[in-house]
Amino acid sequence: MKVINIHQAKTHLSRLVEEAAKGQSFIIAKAGKPMVQVVRLEPAPELPRSGFMRGRGTIPDDFDTLMEKEIEEMFYGTDEDDQE
Repeated sequence: MKVINIHQAKTHLSRLVEEAAKGQSFIIAKAGKPMVQVVRLEPAPELPRSGFMRGRGTIPDDFDTLMEKEIEEMFYGTDEDDQE
């Protein structure tokens, strides 16, 4: 594995990063002492995208008022509850 001193690494950083991205790892040394190893990162796994179920179901037109009466009864009770 190639060893680069820190001054060379600063001077040629773009080229060295491109080489590392292609799989050519290298070590950066300071005063001849190895400090870090630069290696290529593996791509992150692709996450499921939003909208992957598009077209596989429907949303009713009254979705925003769906079960409105039942929900109000849960919060406020029914008129029958007031009469008791």
